[in-house]
Amino acid sequence: MFAIVKIAGQQFKVQKDQTLYVPRVDGKAGDKVEFSEILLLDNEGKLSVGSAVKGAVKAEILDQVQGDKVIAFKMKRRKGFRKKHGHRTQYTKILVTGIA
Repeated sequence: MFAIVKIAGQQFKVQKDQTLYVPRVDGKAGDKVEFSEILLLDNEGKLSVGSAVKGAVKAEILDQVQGDKVIAFKMKRRKGFRKKHGHRTQYTKILVTGIA
């Protein structure tokens, strides 16, 4: 059994007992979250798509982490113009506990 669920504007294929990194979801480690926007559900060969899908994906937050540092460096040659910006994207590590 698997589902394709929309989390923070991105689509993820999830199965029970799977861990994955998703864009930041509010909560602390140990909190339970539920994602109700399921786009596709496969239940032992039976496909449900679109508005026919009823249910939700239940998950547990394991940790709040940061991604790798991304540096954006801008420069105009011969002008002395240099600008360096950087950021680290925030992610949430979740464990899918069930698909209902």
